[in-house]
Amino acid sequence: MITALIRSALPAMSGSLRKVGELVLADPAAATHGSAAELGRRTGTSQATVTRFCRALGLDSYQQLLIELAQEQGRAAAAAPPSAALGPRIGPQDDLEHVIGVVAEADLRALRHTADQLDREALERAAQALAQARRIDVYGVGGSGIVAHETQARLFGIGRPAHAWTEVHAAETSAALLTPSDAVVALSHSGTTREVLEPLRLAAERGATTVAVTGDPRSPIAQAADIRLTSFSGETSFRRGNFGTRHSVLLIVDCLYARVAQLTYERATASLALTAHIGDGHAVRPRRRG
Repeated sequence: MITALIRSALPAMSGSLRKVGELVLADPAAATHGSAAELGRRTGTSQATVTRFCRALGLDSYQQLLIELAQEQGRAAAAAPPSAALGPRIGPQDDLEHVIGVVAEADLRALRHTADQLDREALERAAQALAQARRIDVYGVGGSGIVAHETQARLFGIGRPAHAWTEVHAAETSAALLTPSDAVVALSHSGTTREVLEPLRLAAERGATTVAVTGDPRSPIAQAADIRLTSFSGETSFRRGNFGTRHSVLLIVDCLYARVAQLTYERATASLALTAHIGDGHAVRPRRRG
């Protein structure tokens, strides 16, 4: 989705490029009418700035931007029910029904965008690397640290030797011990978190296969990795950055997990069978009355 791509690229853009992106996001329908020069005037920039904005998104021309916007609007109109456009804002007077609707719609939109735009070839390369790795490091801090532990739990549960590192010194120590037989998953919504970037670069120097999961495919973390997987944000009031993107990142993690389990089918199914009783063994049984 072109608007999701613009939204993820916006934080890294310069002031003039950001003005163009913000106007396009504010009113995508209006942006499809008029020339690049007109869009430049409306943003207080120039035709050349609009052209640079398109190239920053990886588009060949302003005409391609118009086509992408028109196609996205057409798909949205065909798929959305008449009452679906709630928007991302939650005001102090909104009732609970509105809050639920806004949050659910934002998450569903982020999941759809992530699934639609997920690079299948990159996902396959990442899954193959994790399936074959001697050892897997997962790096993430803050909100991404929570997802790092989720990633470890999924992979460890199917017999993959994974460990989540959420403290930079421990992460760098582990990275320094990696080999070309190992793999790394680096998690960062912004793609600029130093505590994730530093062990990622060290792991790459050691020859490990590196995978970045980030909301910005042009970020330092994305560029430092061998394989890039992009998530999209379901931001609303009170849910920005990591909070808004958590579900779409977990979708990518789940796709990786499922594909790795498929690629290591015998070991994965055996591991699941060996551990299936553990949850039931810790269940508290209701007491009989009388």
